[in-house]
Amino acid sequence: MTVLVTGAAGFIGSNICRVLLERGEKVVGIDNLNDYYDPLLKEARLERLKGQKRFKFHKIDIAERVAVEMVFATYPNISSVVHLAAQAGVRYSLVNPYAYTRSNIEGHLVLMEAARRMKKFKHFVYASSSSVYGANTDFPFSVEDRTDSPVSLYAATKKSMELLSESYARMWGMPMTGLRFFTVYGPWGRPDMAAMIFIRKMLAGEPIPVFNNGDMKRDFTYIDDIVSGVISVLDKPPAEAQGRRHAIYNIGNNRSEDLMHYISILEQSLGLKAEIDFQPMQPGDVKETYADIEATRRDFGFEPTTSIDEGLPNLVAWYHDYYGA
Repeated sequence: MTVLVTGAAGFIGSNICRVLLERGEKVVGIDNLNDYYDPLLKEARLERLKGQKRFKFHKIDIAERVAVEMVFATYPNISSVVHLAAQAGVRYSLVNPYAYTRSNIEGHLVLMEAARRMKKFKHFVYASSSSVYGANTDFPFSVEDRTDSPVSLYAATKKSMELLSESYARMWGMPMTGLRFFTVYGPWGRPDMAAMIFIRKMLAGEPIPVFNNGDMKRDFTYIDDIVSGVISVLDKPPAEAQGRRHAIYNIGNNRSEDLMHYISILEQSLGLKAEIDFQPMQPGDVKETYADIEATRRDFGFEPTTSIDEGLPNLVAWYHDYYGA
C-alpha cells in the first residue's frame, strides 16, 4: 500500500508518516512548508523521515491542482490518503481569512478530485476539528450533535470539508472518514498552541495570556493517542450506508481538563511559577470542549492512554532537548 500524507512536515502528519514507515508502508508526503509558524521546525520534523527509502517528499501547495495531479500520476499505486494539511488556528482566521478558504476548502476539493480517479483507491481519511461543535453546551460532544452554528471561520471551513466529503462519498462512492481532533499536544508540537506558548513565555519570565479569566476547559489529546486513532481508522474504510461511504468520528481524550490545572502541571514540570495575564474571551473561541468517543471505541477499539499528567512533562522534556532551554 502507498499512502499519501498531506501536511507531512506538520505536527500530526510527520508522526503519522513515521508510524506508517515503521510498519513497512510506502509513504508519499506533501507539504508547502509555509511560514505560518517556524519553517525550521517543519524541516526538522522532515529530517527524521527523509533518510528512509520508502519515503518520498514533494514541496507543493494542496490547492495547486496541476501539482497535486502530477504527484498522483507519479505514484499510481496510491491507495489511501491521510489528509492533514490545513490552515490552522482560530485567531489567525480573523487576520487572514482567505488562507482558510484556499487551503481548507479548495485544497480539500483538489485532493478529492485527484483521489477519486485512482483505479485502486481504498480510503480517504481527513482531519476535521472539534471546532465544528461551536458553542455547543451539551457535553460530551457527540458526532450526532448539530454542527451548523460555527463561531469561527476556521470551524466553518472544517464543516465545509465534511459536507464536501459527504457529497463525494455519495456521487463517486469514495470511502471517506472525517476525524474531529480535540486539542492535540505533545513533543514536536505546533508553536502556536497553548502549551508551547506557555512553556516559551514561562521560561522567558514573561506573563502567559489566559483567556476568559481562566474559566476554560479543554479535551487535551496526546499526539501518540491521536496517531493510534488515525492509523486504526485508516485500516478500516467505512462500509456503505444509506447510499454513501462516509463516516465521522471524534478523536479525543474523553476528558475535559480545567485550564488552570493544566497550567499547574506545566509549573511543576518546569519548576517555575507562571505569571498569569488574565484576559477576556477571544472572538471565535469556545469555553469548553469534551469528546464523546464511544463510536470510535466501538468501531476501532480506540482508547486514549496518556493523561496530561504524563503528556505535559513529556512535552517539557522534548522542549528542553530541542530548544536547549
